[in-house]
Formats: sequence, C-alpha cells, structure tokens
Amino acid sequence: MGQHQDGPGGPEADPEEDGELAALALKILVAGGFGAGKTTLVGAVSEIRPLRTEELLSEAGEQVDDTGGVAQKTTTTVAMDFGRITIRSGLSLYLFGTPGQDRFWFLWDELSQGALGAVVLADTRRLEDCFPAVDYFEHRRIPFVVAVNCFTGARRYGAHEVARALDLESGTPVVLCDARDKDSGKEVLIRLVEYAGRVHTARLLDSVEPQADSV
Repeated sequence: MGQHQDGPGGPEADPEEDGELAALALKILVAGGFGAGKTTLVGAVSEIRPLRTEELLSEAGEQVDDTGGVAQKTTTTVAMDFGRITIRSGLSLYLFGTPGQDRFWFLWDELSQGALGAVVLADTRRLEDCFPAVDYFEHRRIPFVVAVNCFTGARRYGAHEVARALDLESGTPVVLCDARDKDSGKEVLIRLVEYAGRVHTARLLDSVEPQADSV
C-alpha cells in the first residue's frame, strides 16, 4: 500500500510536469500593411486548419483600400487570422493575424493583449504600408521583428537597408522570408521568440536592480 503504481503505458505522468508543458503557449501577432502576406504566413506555418475571416474586396472597399502593387488581391481580412505551430516539444505559438486596413485598427488593442511579440511583414514595393505597425509596437513596447516578404519580381533590399528606411530602433531584427514557405516562416517565428525573450528578460532585470540597490 502507498506504493506508486505504474499504468499500462509505463510510469504515470507527473501532473505538475504536464501542466508546466501545457503552459508554454505563447501569443504572437502577425501584422503589416494591406496585402503584405499576413494570411499567407499564418496559413503556411499553422499545423491546424487556420481560422480565416476574409471577405471579397468590394467596389466600396476599393474606395478606401489602396490596392496599388497588389492588384491581384481579391480578398481582405476583416477581423483576424488564427493558427498554431509547435516550435518544439512543450512550446507552441498561437498566431493572430491582424487586419491591415486602417478602418479595422480598433481590433489591434484587443488582439495585442498578452502577446509575447509580433511579426511585422513588409513588402518592399509598398514599404511605407508597414510604418503604422512599426509605430504601434514601438509605442506599446511590444517586441517585434520585421520580416521582409520577398515577392517575385520585387526589388531586393538587404536587412540593413530596410532597417534604415523604416528608422527602426537599434537592435530590432530584420529578416528576409518567403511567407508561402513553412520553413521560412518558422525561422521568422523562432527569431522573434528568441528576440522577445531577451527583451523581456532585460526588462525584468531592470525592474529588479533598483530594489536590490536600495537594500
């Protein structure tokens, strides 16, 4: 009596360990301008069927949405895209793709609650379209990486050139990617998790040091 009994599949799992693993689910935002590839990236990397809230572009929408450079685009995200990817055992990312048009920005504050960080997708043909997303995350101190979606036929720029053009804060990563490719998208997310982890750790240490000095 009182001895540990193994189940038919081997030793019983420790509930605390299971809970710890389940807790490692991180929220990531995927933002950027209209037509930058947010829905494509979420769909490419998600291991579940992504939830999408796309609607066909209408004549009324064409009055307010700038489709220059993305003339083939026929749909737009009106709420969010949602997907999930497992980076490694015990670490999953929940992806929330934000709508790109200004008129849907009221959703951003809700979606950003509790987010570890964000990916800002950039299209070099319309680089100015990602300025609002960059400003949004910088002002709210949400760590982010800029992922340059390398569209076919678009002029190629290096990471340093893009960083200068966007006037990014020192240390903000810029990576080149193909939003259609799962491995490329996964590398972007890994880069973000690593960067956001460093930022949050540094902030935590900064908040503790003044208290330690006063003791």
